[in-house]
Amino acid sequence: MILEDYIDVNARLYPDKTAIVCDNDTCTYEDLKNRIKEKMILLEKVSYHKGQIVCLRAFTSIDYLVTYFALHKMGCIVTPLEKDIPDESYNTISQEICSNRVPDDTADILYTTGTTGKSKGVMISHQTIIADAENLIDGQGFSHELAFVVNGPLNHIGSLSKIYPVIVLGATLILVDGLKDINKFWEAFDYPATKMATFLVPASIRILLQFSAEKLADYADKIDFIETGAAAISQGDMKSLCELLPNSRLYNTYASTETGIICTYNFNDGQCVAGCLGKPMKHSQVFITENGHIACKGDTLMTGYLGDTQRTSEILKDGVVYTSDIGILDDEGMLHLLGREDDVINVGGFKVAPTEVEDIALSYPIVKDCICISVEHKITGNALKLLIVVKDGEILNKRALAQYLKSKLELYKVPLLYEKVENIKRTFNGKIDRKYYK
Repeated sequence: MILEDYIDVNARLYPDKTAIVCDNDTCTYEDLKNRIKEKMILLEKVSYHKGQIVCLRAFTSIDYLVTYFALHKMGCIVTPLEKDIPDESYNTISQEICSNRVPDDTADILYTTGTTGKSKGVMISHQTIIADAENLIDGQGFSHELAFVVNGPLNHIGSLSKIYPVIVLGATLILVDGLKDINKFWEAFDYPATKMATFLVPASIRILLQFSAEKLADYADKIDFIETGAAAISQGDMKSLCELLPNSRLYNTYASTETGIICTYNFNDGQCVAGCLGKPMKHSQVFITENGHIACKGDTLMTGYLGDTQRTSEILKDGVVYTSDIGILDDEGMLHLLGREDDVINVGGFKVAPTEVEDIALSYPIVKDCICISVEHKITGNALKLLIVVKDGEILNKRALAQYLKSKLELYKVPLLYEKVENIKRTFNGKIDRKYYK
């Protein structure tokens, strides 16, 4: 079965169950099935056909998902792109994908953000979509009664992967266009469901903790679980979330476009272990290579990079994706992420993961956001510099911050230089844009 087959099953089993809500537009599973049929007729009239690769702007709307599902049912391959992508970039990608062949069973071509290099088209199969869905159902307890709030872009794995289990189970999907309007986000949680859940990147969690902590507490009895991922969440934010939502499951997940959904860890377990990503899920396996990198196996892996067999062969070998992430497996088989190889800073022969420095700095009361970067140094070659955004009304005392870091970190991990900045460059999904600072 492909994902769209489950829509037909749900339309038969739960015809009046609400499938998707977006602003004032709502459709049941019966409605969704019929809308897809109508869309397929329209698409066939303009000559869309099986095997065709189609670019699609990922608007936050039911019609976007209807078109996405309809193209799959027609046997097309969908390339979802950012809704605001410039026309020139859209046309470039359209021409690029048309000149390439894709493997059978390809469902989507998802373009990565390009934070660590040139954006790449990652080929995802229908089998991968179902395996991701089953991993999340088994690993996080998605249920038929759940209403899941998706507030991220619908062209990347973070949000798309939450649509999969919702559709498989016949649950309800609520679409919100980001956190530009926090009130609108919270209005989604007024939906009459006994169980609510959402996915939030760490940057969004920080916004809610700073500006809507009371709202989080108000909905505590209704929030079944929250998942985070895409970037590292600080331990301070983890603990704050646990305090506000004592009875909710709070998941930190290891996933990427290339690997699919791999591991998850409920950090609301009384231990709240920073950097822990849990055990592999149902369809996945993880091991650590000799050089300390995380390697993944299973049914959730990509097929390869579109039109780039050389780059594909560099990371996908014999059914294993070899990542640039550095990690360890503990005695319980839990994966712990230490950072990316590309991000590690060599200071006088000592290797420093900037995320470790940033996590401690974020626990300092006046620090709102920060990034640890490398700068040239005459003696050590490189030195650490911390760029800091302070909370409103606060004054940065560099010496006091340095002393605080010395009390928490080995001396070689303590930054030599400190600079106050207005903001830290981040990508749309909350990741620090480290490429910008290199």
